[in-house]
Amino acid sequence: MTAPRVIHTAQALVDAVLEVPALPRRGANSMASGYERYAGGAVNILLAAARSGATCVHAGAHGEGPNGDLVREALAAEGVSVSAPVVRGEDTGICVVMLEPSGERTFVTTQLAEREITVESLQTSQPVAGDLVCVSGYSLVGRTRDPLLGWLESLPAQVHVVLDPGAIFAELEEPVRRRALALTDVWTSNAEEGEALTGEVEMTMAAQAALAHLAPGAVAVVRDGAKGCAVASGDLPATLVAGYPERAVDTNGAGDCHTGVLVAERARGTDWVEACRRSNAAGAIKVTRRGPATAPTAAEIDSYLDRLPAEPPCGSVPSGSASPRG
Repeated sequence: MTAPRVIHTAQALVDAVLEVPALPRRGANSMASGYERYAGGAVNILLAAARSGATCVHAGAHGEGPNGDLVREALAAEGVSVSAPVVRGEDTGICVVMLEPSGERTFVTTQLAEREITVESLQTSQPVAGDLVCVSGYSLVGRTRDPLLGWLESLPAQVHVVLDPGAIFAELEEPVRRRALALTDVWTSNAEEGEALTGEVEMTMAAQAALAHLAPGAVAVVRDGAKGCAVASGDLPATLVAGYPERAVDTNGAGDCHTGVLVAERARGTDWVEACRRSNAAGAIKVTRRGPATAPTAAEIDSYLDRLPAEPPCGSVPSGSASPRG
């Protein structure tokens, strides 16, 4: 039996990363001490998933030109296939990332060929039962919104939709939010995004409360950096999975790394708590490395976990202790 695949529908961009001592005030200038170009966006999640052994497909759009070439080269180097044809006459866009010494980053993103999706271009990925289809909240704005939602609503019930909402999700019109949530089998977000959905600040409570907003049988994962993450489902009371604090040099792509490893582990049948534990370890390793697509391999995660002292027990809260709000 073929293992489920990880299919990502979102924008694969080029990250133009500028290392700055601090963000300039409006109208002022900041001198960058470093500059790099990386394939980023959906690429970060796909590479993290591929390095944990998943068979991965990018179903999003990609342009012709140096940026599109960089994206395709980065995916091909990790064995990730690209299903949609090249968008002719337009290059893939960029995301300007201003990286501060603390590891905090600020973004400005263009919208070019990566936004030119259609129902037909997405369907070139040919999802089948068991596949995990990843969706970004940033695809639910602009010209990607309608073809993406239309395609997701046509998928067989056995295809699992994984929503990484991003900060933008809270700003969407309520009908769009409801439509996306009704399709979501797995919600995976940071604590701020979990709070925006549920009103709950603490990640364990947010994960439990998120279930009230999702499709029946869904799973919610809420992460909070070095604190780890929480996971909840109808069969699993909200469970805290401890994180692994490390000195961060670059947090860009850490959440993507967590999501990529999470879906890869689920694709190979790992239970949710163990999948979260490995995702936490992957995120801890990633923040010690510069660059957005620097997720560890499965072997590196194994080695990292083997060097740690005995794990503390995972904590859970009774399902009735959260306060879901519809």
